[in-house]
Amino acid sequence: MTKRDEYFMRRAITLAEEGMYSNEGGPFGAVVVKDNKIIGEGNNAVTSTNDPTAHAEVVAIRNACKKLNTFQLEDCIIYTSCEPCPMCLGAIYWARPKKVYYACDKKDAAEIDFDDQFIYTELDQPITNRSIPFERILKDEGKVVFNQWAEKVDKIEY
Repeated sequence: MTKRDEYFMRRAITLAEEGMYSNEGGPFGAVVVKDNKIIGEGNNAVTSTNDPTAHAEVVAIRNACKKLNTFQLEDCIIYTSCEPCPMCLGAIYWARPKKVYYACDKKDAAEIDFDDQFIYTELDQPITNRSIPFERILKDEGKVVFNQWAEKVDKIEY
């Protein structure tokens, strides 16, 4: 950890605090850094936007990708005030940054009633045993589009 890392993490923590006190959402903030410059930042805005995906990391990733005009952040570092939840973890892996720093961990989050353990538990369940029913329908019709993608010559892979 360097002084620069501390600077960027403090910015993420400040965003968490600002978002919380402005009633935008929970106490979470994140920044995306490339070449030692913040290119995207965000705080949790779930309750103010009525968007359950508006977590700090997702907001920061969206802002960084928009600024860079790309869907991947391979040369970037993410600083987040808390260890990412399962959704944010998925978004981070899809964005492909080179590193993630976090301040609080999932135990700290659970202590203030942000507990994601139920999602981890659900992921370990067979799909037929999950608390929200999942039912597969129209598989053959869905596969037609997948086959078209597989054969598409001008696709942009990711």
